Amino acid sequence: MSKILITGGAGFIGSHLSRQLLSSGHDVLIIDDLSTGKKSNIPSQACFIKKDICEADLSSTLAGKNIDAIVHLAGQTTVPHSMKDPILDERLNIFATLNILEAARQNNIPRLIFSSTAAVYGDNENLPLTESLPSLPLSFYGLSKITAEEYIRQYGNSFGLEYIIFRFSNVYGERQNCTGEGGVISIFAQKFVQNMPLTIFGDGRQTRDFIYAGDIAKAIEKALTTPKINSIYNLSTETKTDLLTLISLFKEITGKKIPINYAPKRAKDIYNSVLSNKKARTALNWQPQMNIKIGLQKVYNSLI
Repeated sequence: MSKILITGGAGFIGSHLSRQLLSSGHDVLIIDDLSTGKKSNIPSQACFIKKDICEADLSSTLAGKNIDAIVHLAGQTTVPHSMKDPILDERLNIFATLNILEAARQNNIPRLIFSSTAAVYGDNENLPLTESLPSLPLSFYGLSKITAEEYIRQYGNSFGLEYIIFRFSNVYGERQNCTGEGGVISIFAQKFVQNMPLTIFGDGRQTRDFIYAGDIAKAIEKALTTPKINSIYNLSTETKTDLLTLISLFKEITGKKIPINYAPKRAKDIYNSVLSNKKARTALNWQPQMNIKIGLQKVYNSLI
């Protein structure tokens, strides 16, 4: 089988992906600086290098490793942090990606799988959002991701790099940090475990397209060998779920009722978001499998 490098492999999506690839017989190499990821997320069968992927010697670190593909998951992942510190967001999402691209070019690594985001579309009302819609990001996070996408496209055109860009909807699952917009499920789950009040920013009717990390991992595995390269695919459930519905589901799962506090809507937050997954279903023969209620139960159970 192939040898796959996962950047950010100590993060929660990386933890799902590494287990998926190892179970299929691939060799897995993880690079992570553990600034947000956890060493406990790394399977014992995977090789691990603790390293900041922004460092200048990244290419030499990968020399001789005989890597068949890179899955680039590392990066800054939240809208609020990008608005608070645009320079750090640029470093972690644009510069780091460019450093990975150069390392791939210099080491003749033929394929890159990149984790982008629904935030590149902005607050577009043409739901479900398709890959052909214009990119109109509202935040530096969305801007940095679409800029990284363009660098990848240029490396494909200029140097023959094979690439797949995945635009994730809101990913959730076990081992997720309780931070960020995508982390709302893990935040709610933790509040229910602790019997503590939770806060909703806005009216609670804002919707997201929540997709389980295990379904993301399966799509990435397909992308490692697909002939449908140099393309962009949404990964989503194509289903809208609002925050009040999430709370109702957690009440059903746990049998608990906890207080809800309402706070003002956060700046640059998109109100409604749902992505079309038709292109990925057709080209990659992939579809999401996890039912949202079962997925929430998995997250809750992982915390108790």
